[in-house]
Amino acid sequence: MKVWADLHTHTRYSHGRGTVRENVEAAIKKGLKAVGISEHGPANIGIGAALDDFKRIKEEIYNLREEYREIKILFGCEANIISVDGKLDLPEKLLEELDYVMVGLHPMVWGSTLRDFFHIFLGNFALKRIARLGPKVMEQNTRALVNAIKNYRIDVITHPGLHVPIDTAALAEAAASRGTALEINAGHGYMTIEYVRIAKSLGAKFAIGSDAHSPEKVGELKRGIEIAVKGGLTEEDVINAGRNWEGSLWRRI
Repeated sequence: MKVWADLHTHTRYSHGRGTVRENVEAAIKKGLKAVGISEHGPANIGIGAALDDFKRIKEEIYNLREEYREIKILFGCEANIISVDGKLDLPEKLLEELDYVMVGLHPMVWGSTLRDFFHIFLGNFALKRIARLGPKVMEQNTRALVNAIKNYRIDVITHPGLHVPIDTAALAEAAASRGTALEINAGHGYMTIEYVRIAKSLGAKFAIGSDAHSPEKVGELKRGIEIAVKGGLTEEDVINAGRNWEGSLWRRI
């Protein structure tokens, strides 16, 4: 399977160690056709990029596009879900400026309200110690993700189910209905092969991302590709693989 874009990379603007330029140069060395800069939204506790940072990132990307014509440099995000209603931590105006939108359900976030903070952060934290909370927490997590997919134009849900329980089938059905891809995260070696098979059977598409936090990890997609192949995926199932260069995501760029 040939993957030609790494959409999930971080820099010093959030909790990565490299610069935008260094990520771009690493992607070129790996032979990629496109690389995305996808910083965490500001609600991530201790690591999120400030809203003003996104203005700087956009300017930096646009300047680098003039230097590096051999690769597409994409302005993206990894926004956070901050309410069970599916609200994101980036304003609509900024979301409209992005080339693509990735969204993750991270437990370490400031909720939109105290109640949302309780459900997302404290609920998933408590589950590690109180197993009987499992069904309720899974339902809340799944509802938050499904609502986000319904409320926004989301291209990719990052590492679904990592650190938080979700209903695989319910999320896959919602993603398939809206054309939202589910990420196979090569950095974490996640998702499971069983998850891939279930989601594929329900019509979901996928993206493979490195989740790179340093330039040398950009384009390191081997583990994700292995999971995809073992799960029965072909290049047609993966939005950043094979001949999908002409897919709907790229027509917007």
